[in-house]
Amino acid sequence: MLRFRRTRSLQKFVAVHASIFNHFNSERSFYSRANFKKNRAAALAEWRGLCAG
Repeated sequence: MLRFRRTRSLQKFVAVHASIFNHFNSERSFYSRANFKKNRAAALAEWRGLCAG
């Protein structure tokens, strides 16, 4: 966190990072590989849809 010179820049980064991390983070150890890949593909498709439009 020392790389951020301003508190506002840090807050913006943390807000964006939290939303992206929560969207893509899923505990792999709790899912089978097939379910993990399916959920990951759905999250990526939704993210691409959000970024495109």
